[in-house]
Amino acid sequence: MATRTASENTGVRRGAHPDGKPDGKPDGVGTVAPAVPQAPLDPPPGSTDPELLVRASVLLAEAALAARQAGAEMTAAAFSPRLGLDALKRPLWALGALASTARALTNPAGLGGTVNGGVLGEFARSALALARLRPAPVAMAVDAFAMRVEAAAIEHPNLAEPLAKELTDALVAGRRLDAVRAARRLVDLMGVTRTLTTVSPVLMELLALIALLDQNPANDAFAWVTLAGGVPATDPFLGLPAGLIRYLNPGPGRAERARPDRILERCLARSSNEIVSYIDDIAALGNHGLALLRRVRCADGAERHVLLLPGTGFGRMRNSTPQDVVGAFDAVLRTDTTYSRAAKQLLLRSGVPVGSDLMIVGHSLGGITAMNLAADLDLVSTYRLTHVVAVGSPIDNKRPADPDTQVISLVNKYDVIPNLDGRGPSSPNDIPAHWVELAWLDDTYDYPLSHAPQSYSGTLRNAMPQHRAHVNSLIRPYDGEIVGNQPYLLLDK
Repeated sequence: MATRTASENTGVRRGAHPDGKPDGKPDGVGTVAPAVPQAPLDPPPGSTDPELLVRASVLLAEAALAARQAGAEMTAAAFSPRLGLDALKRPLWALGALASTARALTNPAGLGGTVNGGVLGEFARSALALARLRPAPVAMAVDAFAMRVEAAAIEHPNLAEPLAKELTDALVAGRRLDAVRAARRLVDLMGVTRTLTTVSPVLMELLALIALLDQNPANDAFAWVTLAGGVPATDPFLGLPAGLIRYLNPGPGRAERARPDRILERCLARSSNEIVSYIDDIAALGNHGLALLRRVRCADGAERHVLLLPGTGFGRMRNSTPQDVVGAFDAVLRTDTTYSRAAKQLLLRSGVPVGSDLMIVGHSLGGITAMNLAADLDLVSTYRLTHVVAVGSPIDNKRPADPDTQVISLVNKYDVIPNLDGRGPSSPNDIPAHWVELAWLDDTYDYPLSHAPQSYSGTLRNAMPQHRAHVNSLIRPYDGEIVGNQPYLLLDK
């Protein structure tokens, strides 16, 4: 696990070296992307340095995972058929071995009830969970999550307010009724959106605490994967496999040429090849299935293509397009989705020549899908995917198949959605050194306003012109004359 520091509201390159020096990695088009300088926040007087808290949480997390693994191995040894066979030959030795193993697993000064793995081990673990006993690995994991929450509260002072702290303290202590009461009071005081904004920096940590301490052993995997820095493959409440989503999102994906309406037509008429214009164009596309393929005759004489992918439509859980809530959950967990298949159909139907340079810009689900396409060996073998620009997207758990693909991530820290990949402000995990991530706090505050593409474009246009200039310098090879703007309607089937 790699640690990272808090940074000022002016932004942070989380893929840069910790000393703030440029990493010198190519951006995929033959230039070098300079790092954005980092400047740590000074913690309030009397508080612990957030970097130290995160480092301590890393050590505790590693210890918790190691203790849990040791418990699994000892449980497997205790219930192995080989031990039973050896007991027939040396019963006293077998009895002594079982007694020693039981003491090691149950001693409060040792593993303290760390029984897990196998049918009998999982049965014993479930019984301990129902009895509300807290084995040593669970206690260490809870403390690690608590440290992450405390570290996040230094950069996000709303988390330190009395009601918010009452909520987080109740979840750390496993007092579910107290947590429900605190959450209700918080909503009564702030409303749903401001409450969601307040807890969003540590949302994954709080969900992991719920899963770990709710006496439901079926959902514990959510907490352990979150602790290790991965993306959980189960839900945090019932422990249902996230793979079930694929059966709710089974469409092969289809793309049809579409005519722009007057709003989109007017927006495209004043488009240019720069990041704010791209985001404005995505906003004009809406969230009802449209995507856009742009053909650009670039300044160097080459013809390149830009694919614009909007995010999720929240009207219904499912609709006839890939831009629905079910598709969003599916895209976070998998790479081969209905949206990615439909986007590939778009490129095929449009006749983009094999070997063409391609840049994909996506907002929210569109950014996730852009990274899913970047991970597709078939696509990167057909086209040269030079850039992926993700706007307000949880992509940090994904990796492009071509290491030369320049990944650029834009994050409003008030936006809830980018944290769904498990890497929040207090997460110890980091992104590859050659990625560029620009993050900021703006004046939108509340989700979903903080997530809207218009908020991102407005911030880059007004409050963060340095980030706008930085991104435009990275995508400069796509400067040129727009010679084609073709919308496509993407459908599930």
